Amino acid sequence: MPKKKSTDTKIYVLDTNILLHEPHAFLSFKEHDVVVPMTVLEELDYIKDSKKDVARDARVSIRSMEDLLHDATPEDMLAGVSLEGMGAGENKPSGALSIFADLNMAESQQIFTSNENDNRIINVALHLQKTYAPQQVVLVTKDLNMRLKAKGAGLAHVEDYRTDQLISDIKYLSKGFYKFEGNFWEKVKSVESRSEGRDTIHTVARNVMPDPYINEYLLDDSHQFAGLIEGMTEDTLEVLDLGYERLMGRHAWGISPKNIGQAMALHSLLDPHIDLVILTGPAGSGKTLLALAAALEMVVEKNMYDKIIVTRSTPEIAESIGFLPGTEEEKMAPWLAAITDSLEVLHKHDENAKSSMNYIMEKANIQFKSVNFMRGRSIQNAIVILDESQNLTAAQLKTIITRCGEGTKLICSGNLAQIDSNYLSAVTSGLTYLVERFKNFSGSATINLDGVVRSRLAEFAEQEL
Repeated sequence: MPKKKSTDTKIYVLDTNILLHEPHAFLSFKEHDVVVPMTVLEELDYIKDSKKDVARDARVSIRSMEDLLHDATPEDMLAGVSLEGMGAGENKPSGALSIFADLNMAESQQIFTSNENDNRIINVALHLQKTYAPQQVVLVTKDLNMRLKAKGAGLAHVEDYRTDQLISDIKYLSKGFYKFEGNFWEKVKSVESRSEGRDTIHTVARNVMPDPYINEYLLDDSHQFAGLIEGMTEDTLEVLDLGYERLMGRHAWGISPKNIGQAMALHSLLDPHIDLVILTGPAGSGKTLLALAAALEMVVEKNMYDKIIVTRSTPEIAESIGFLPGTEEEKMAPWLAAITDSLEVLHKHDENAKSSMNYIMEKANIQFKSVNFMRGRSIQNAIVILDESQNLTAAQLKTIITRCGEGTKLICSGNLAQIDSNYLSAVTSGLTYLVERFKNFSGSATINLDGVVRSRLAEFAEQEL
């Protein structure tokens, strides 16, 4: 148990899902002490040997704690081992990590007497709250129901893990474009223009807009101007003049944009200098269709890449995919129906659509892969389409991004209003984290598609339901 009893520092009790979400989370609490109940270690031990997609995260967390505690005596582990010298970055921890043997708690110390793991962890937090008062004890868990139970049982402080939460509300998420009221040129006091081949670059004052970032699109109400921030200094912005009509006139694999959002997305998707394209927006806004059309255009027509890899998280089949009959592509087919649906749309006018689809899948070397088996790979000269990425954590997305080798383009798409994970919300999703972390990276672009173009039925449902 922690040695401190000071109101200047807090005691954080970590739930298992925090260490699965971020294996090194115990290093994120600065000068405060961290307590890991024995029940959490038991759960990590069970998960690390499973075939679940979080098994690796459990193993990483266990190894990290073992590295810190391997020389500690049993008494040291209970009292707390200093975290100084661990971690990286500016906010290195200076508190202590201790293991609480909640398995030996007397019944008189327990509020919940049932032997459920959540209840045992809450009991630890309640016991520490009573023992260390007035020092603040905080239970950190991503389980909403557990937070409610803990509050109801008398725990004063319960939190979600927010260290990797970059925005407080989804309305503050970068959209990938900035729209000026009225005419753009009326906002510009001075401009220098130059030609680079067929392109025109305008140099304007940076204060023409708030918080600009690289590869952000610029629009106005005139429906004539459209630009892209290609570079910036402390005082100026380098704006590539795209032209509204020229932007709307782009097409790929027979698909033309139906609105300016799709036009901006298509421009980024077809740009060979952009290594990461992030598409967000509601169901029916065209994310998957645009990604696939652009991928086919660049692989089949322009021979810029060798293959297309389509993947998504499949937690439901993580434990059974290796034992079911069929190839990995056949097992993945039900989870990637959105891709095959889009292929059908792209070839619906062909006389023999099925043969045409099969030919194109072979010609473009389209491969269906499970994200659970992407670790350890090095993907070269390919387009990777990561669908439904709103259900992934920041750590899982990092694993996929670091698989992308030379000449590979990654397209991440997702709808932050349709998160299926029990422990993620729109502000804690890995997709949200990705948008904010990469918005200043010159090799990435983000586009929020805000119009539903699938059908008038889908549009009405998105707006009214």
